[in-house]
Amino acid sequence: MMTNPTARVALVTGATGAIGYAICEGLAQTPGFEVVLVGRDEGRTRQAAQRISEESGNEGVRYELADLSRGQEIQSLARRWRGPLHVLVNNAAATPRRRQETPEGIELQFATNVLGYFRMIQAFRDALVVSAPARVVNVASYYAGDLDLDDLQFERRPYDNRRAYRQSKQANRMLTAAFARRLTEYDVTVNACHPGDVNSRLSNDLGFGGSESPRQGARTPIWLATSETGGRESGRYFADQRAVRDPFMEDQLAVERLYSICDSF
Repeated sequence: MMTNPTARVALVTGATGAIGYAICEGLAQTPGFEVVLVGRDEGRTRQAAQRISEESGNEGVRYELADLSRGQEIQSLARRWRGPLHVLVNNAAATPRRRQETPEGIELQFATNVLGYFRMIQAFRDALVVSAPARVVNVASYYAGDLDLDDLQFERRPYDNRRAYRQSKQANRMLTAAFARRLTEYDVTVNACHPGDVNSRLSNDLGFGGSESPRQGARTPIWLATSETGGRESGRYFADQRAVRDPFMEDQLAVERLYSICDSF
């Protein structure tokens, strides 16, 4: 339940990870915002929400539980939702070192990083439209590429978690373009961004370190969630709070084919 009926409500997935937590922290410190953290582990998610609420002095911080690799859990989360939703930040990601499948039989990284974003936007579409002006921020990455629309789940190619991650981040950017075309007329903007090079569990699983703090990495997602630019521009890719041309998003045939594939699950 909202504690302030005039507040703007933000829902953030992957909220217990390094960047996700920093995004939630920054939004909670922004005047006029209430923040809902989404995580899989109840203990970690509850503790994160309590810590952010106490440190920010924002009583409008709460949490919800959902495994975003599973479509049924996303639908359940959406059915439980009450009240407005002004900002959806898709940030949850998985980078398993070996190929795994969800109980629904979908490759885990594709299910979480790609279908998770797609399904969250679809599930919360009506809430965003009713709450407009609203916005969606898809946390993507400059580390993107290797998309194979004929083998999105690495059923033919040897699985490599770096290649699977790059593919998922390209897909995030492409789906941003697809949803922007579908939602702009409803005053809902959809943008993607590279957050920053943060040393996190995710980056470590990919074999990388990181040169930025989580707060530095969260700056661009927070800016897109709160700034005038994020509410005006749509279908764009941003890095360091600047729009960057994205050839992946410009390939409309591939964008629409990816959208159709995701919509078939």
